[in-house]
Amino acid sequence: MAATRLTVAAILVAAGSGQRLGADVPKAFCRVRNRTLLEYAHARFADHPDIGDVIVVAPADRLDEAKALTGAVVVAGGATRQASVAAGLAALDADVDTVLVHDVARAFVPAAVIDRVVAALDAGADAVIPVRAVTDTIKRVDSERRVVDTVDRSTLVAVQTPQGFRRDVLDAAHAAAASDAATDDAGLVESYGGTVVVVDGADESFKITHPWDLVVAEAVAAR
Repeated sequence: MAATRLTVAAILVAAGSGQRLGADVPKAFCRVRNRTLLEYAHARFADHPDIGDVIVVAPADRLDEAKALTGAVVVAGGATRQASVAAGLAALDADVDTVLVHDVARAFVPAAVIDRVVAALDAGADAVIPVRAVTDTIKRVDSERRVVDTVDRSTLVAVQTPQGFRRDVLDAAHAAAASDAATDDAGLVESYGGTVVVVDGADESFKITHPWDLVVAEAVAAR
């Protein structure tokens, strides 16, 4: 008997203001080589053979623009990232059993990373995150900016997106959350008692946060 295939949808979180980027538009609507970050990110998922529906969570005053750029289902984000993801979850069709949550700020995620997240879910994981090894030396400092100690980085990883979840697990984690201030859905699942596994991320999945990151984005887009 053939295995039951996952019904996978993606939620693209594009509701951030992008203040640290110093742009005059929300980050997702910044242009790199004449395309918005939202368009780059949306194409990664809309063109992926394992992904069905794509939900875009956008600022309330940019819904029409987001729809015109992507053709996707677009919903208004909330005051926090957690609220925005919850809005995306509420927009999913009933038959979706697996969901990927992705930050549009990571506009150039390779298809191979999406492949690895979906494969881990297909293998039975409840929650999956792509990660990269921490290569910088990490120091812990106190409130007076004095070094307290040097952290062992051998067990540390930097988390990327898309984060993948069994839908019922993520729904339950959101429902059980003590507040709506979480900035990481995998953290919600951890707090709920779920197990999160990791797969390899990619350098191209860097997060566009500061003006310098747009210089890197230009180079990646040109490639």
